[in-house]
Amino acid sequence: MPVKRMSTRMLVTLALLSAVEVVLARFIVPMPNPTMRFSIEAVPIILAGLLFGPAAGAAVGVVGDAVGSLFSGYGYNPVFAVHPLLIGLSAGLMRFLVDKKLTYFRVLLTFLPAVALGSVLWQSYWLAFFYGTHSFVWFLGSRAVQFAITSVVNAGVVYGVLKTGVLQRVIGK
Repeated sequence: MPVKRMSTRMLVTLALLSAVEVVLARFIVPMPNPTMRFSIEAVPIILAGLLFGPAAGAAVGVVGDAVGSLFSGYGYNPVFAVHPLLIGLSAGLMRFLVDKKLTYFRVLLTFLPAVALGSVLWQSYWLAFFYGTHSFVWFLGSRAVQFAITSVVNAGVVYGVLKTGVLQRVIGK
């Protein structure tokens, strides 16, 4: 099976989406405590998955997380890279929902499984494991509220960007 080559335009777009993810995740974030943050960092990851497919979405998530860890005081932990990887993968695998008809609810559905599995369950477990200050149930409850709020906002921003068609015109789709 021949390997599909990535165009220069696609590579540059994915690099820019990764850079935007770093900025949104590390610099424009309200953090009520060290384990909770409210951000729209998933927007570029979701857009990469929806526009270019699951591998591109996952790559933007992992690259953004790895590069972003250079700017945070926590360092890089690959355990926490699972969440952004799942967000991009899920958006890419479920992009057929948005391709059929673009609605806010369909955009939300493209990444909701990854939020439930990666953000809420996976990261809650590992935060409880690493920090040990609170139980898994405490992290589960606080992160469920956090990601319920951020998912609604992320879906709204992604829906707005896709509805205007600005990004599609820039990348030539």
